[in-house]
Amino acid sequence: MILVHGLWTPAAIFAVHSHWLKQAGYRTLRFAYPSVRATLSENATRLRSLIAATSAPEIHLVGHSLGGLIILEMLAHDPDPRLRRAVLLGTPCRDSHCARRLASVVGMSALLGRSIMEWLSRGPLAAAAPQSPQVGVLAGTRSVGLGRVVPGLPRPNDGVVALAETRLAGAADLVALPVAHSEMLASRACGVQVASFLASGRFLHAQQA
Repeated sequence: MILVHGLWTPAAIFAVHSHWLKQAGYRTLRFAYPSVRATLSENATRLRSLIAATSAPEIHLVGHSLGGLIILEMLAHDPDPRLRRAVLLGTPCRDSHCARRLASVVGMSALLGRSIMEWLSRGPLAAAAPQSPQVGVLAGTRSVGLGRVVPGLPRPNDGVVALAETRLAGAADLVALPVAHSEMLASRACGVQVASFLASGRFLHAQQA
């Protein structure tokens, strides 16, 4: 199990989910990468190298926000056959209203970083789920965060990413929970949903609020 953090955060941000996944019987690795200095392609190559160096017979992936985009980028180019399932938490698969609005402000592109700017340069709707591994999308609908100061973010949203932006063509399943973008990293409900998808390829829709 490899956990991939998002923009401006360290790998340690996944400590809580790592603990829960270990309790569920998974061995976890937290992938650390330069979310601002390196491009999306470079970080996807780093992730691919980590996977190649891993001896596990089966590998799952979990990515938050930008981490999910790095997973999708890596999966688009000859993914390792040992990969089984991936969960994307609050990942703007289709586009990002917040990122585009911020990128239009003088000086903000450097703060957003080279990974985000490479992804934005490709235009919306560039991502699609691969046939293998199975990809599940977990979205939030509690509007607390950056989106409150960025005008025009569609609702519902998690405060950073709109629900509509998380939809991924070809995804095996999608679930929306009443959590904000950063709350996903410490939400027990999200942890339960991640474990469900990794075990079965489906989320627990009966528990969806």
